[in-house]
Amino acid sequence: MNPKRKQNEKKFGSWDDLPDGGRRYFFDIQGRYGWRARYVKEVDKSELTIRFYQAIYDNNGQLIEIHEKYPVDTGHTKVGGNLI
Repeated sequence: MNPKRKQNEKKFGSWDDLPDGGRRYFFDIQGRYGWRARYVKEVDKSELTIRFYQAIYDNNGQLIEIHEKYPVDTGHTKVGGNLI
């Protein structure tokens, strides 16, 4: 097993396999006021990071904001609907 894959599995705990052989790793943090943040790391089949972002959900589970961190930090972007 790829050592980076093992490290990502341990750090994130949850993942989806992608059709191209890559993976989407994620973990959630529950906020004090009902909101939730999901940290998402997308990697290719060699476990090289392609994208890393934070998705913020309101207390109804609706996606309200995405903070793209990698490959370019674009800051927080307001969105509507549930994209993830």
